[in-house]
Amino acid sequence: MRKKILGMFLAGVLAMTALTGCEGAANGNNGAGTQEQASGEEQTTGDQQTTAEPAGDGALTGTLNLGVIGPMTGAAALYGNAVKNGAEIAVEEINAIDPAFQIKLDVQDDVHDPEISVNAYQTLKDNNVQVIVGTVTTSPCLAVSAEANSDRVFMLTPSASSPSVTEGKDNVFQLCFSDPNQGSASAQYIADNKLASKVAVIYNNGDAYSTGIYQTFKSKASELGLELVSETTFTDDTATDFTVQLKAAQDAGAELLFLPIYYQPASLILKQASDMGFAPKMFGVDGMDGILTMEGFDTKLAEGVILLTPFSADAEDEATANFVKKYNDKVGETPSQFAADGYDCPYAIYRALEFYAAQNGGLDVTDMSYADLCEILIGVFTNPDFSVDGITGQGMVWGANGEVNKAPKAVVIENGVYVGM
Repeated sequence: MRKKILGMFLAGVLAMTALTGCEGAANGNNGAGTQEQASGEEQTTGDQQTTAEPAGDGALTGTLNLGVIGPMTGAAALYGNAVKNGAEIAVEEINAIDPAFQIKLDVQDDVHDPEISVNAYQTLKDNNVQVIVGTVTTSPCLAVSAEANSDRVFMLTPSASSPSVTEGKDNVFQLCFSDPNQGSASAQYIADNKLASKVAVIYNNGDAYSTGIYQTFKSKASELGLELVSETTFTDDTATDFTVQLKAAQDAGAELLFLPIYYQPASLILKQASDMGFAPKMFGVDGMDGILTMEGFDTKLAEGVILLTPFSADAEDEATANFVKKYNDKVGETPSQFAADGYDCPYAIYRALEFYAAQNGGLDVTDMSYADLCEILIGVFTNPDFSVDGITGQGMVWGANGEVNKAPKAVVIENGVYVGM
């Protein structure tokens, strides 16, 4: 079923910048018409122009060592492996486009642990990685981004959505839309579609991702006249029994339960709500994506769950369909939003380097320092003439704060699959 961008509410939440000359990432074209610009005015992307050694013909050449950091094992492994698999598909495609430019991928497991994530980052540096896709989850990304900012390593996180990840760090950019946008967009969607007037929230008060979405959701809900009848919390240490939180929501007459949390606690909440006969509408955000492939989870419990996501696997556009087929062939399952984000990240970096090469008479990335590449990529990502068409968003552009500008979509789980609303 074709997905429709939620234009009815995003005008006030996510301002999309209209850019022309964009073509899909899957067909190998830059989203900003770089060849025409290369023969015109000189493009200014910052002081980094003097540090790069151009190839001389407008071409992008050499081998880029690209690192990935995420949870490949542990409780959040579904997220990390989805990003890894998506990134591997993108790198295979990019390497097939032009043999003169290749990407070498180096994947490190951080087990969704900040300290281990910093160790993974140091391993990537020891392995001469030049650019990093990561980290996948917010708390590790907060730790690693501080190190990368000091070292001047460019990071593009596929899914760490807290504003704190990029705050004060000019070298860290997000491919996912940020927590404040998710929270306010969710409240707007619930109000615009009259899904409920009495809403309960269960969130993780020890998690920056969950707390950030909750705070902006609460603010927007108040503005829109949604009544929050119950607001309860948990921590990672108490994320096993939610009967108290569910009973509070039930006793308050909640018609909808908003869950700005990851899929693991969400799966328990759905099970425990069902066991106690509590059946409000369930509304989640991108962290819940992956629940359908969680081992041992009864997908019938997720029937009717609504969530906002930048990607839906049943979209009918050619780029999405090709990606879904390749992912299914590779992994044997339908890709989640995290897989799509992982796919779009290498393409965004590739397009940025192409853009720079076209503007500067070429670029050979072989043996370039990560600091030089960092300055180049900062300049391109913040250039208003640069945009990327991906499977998680068309005409994606970035601000100086590292936040991407693109629109989410709403999907509902029906018969064990995501269906566009």
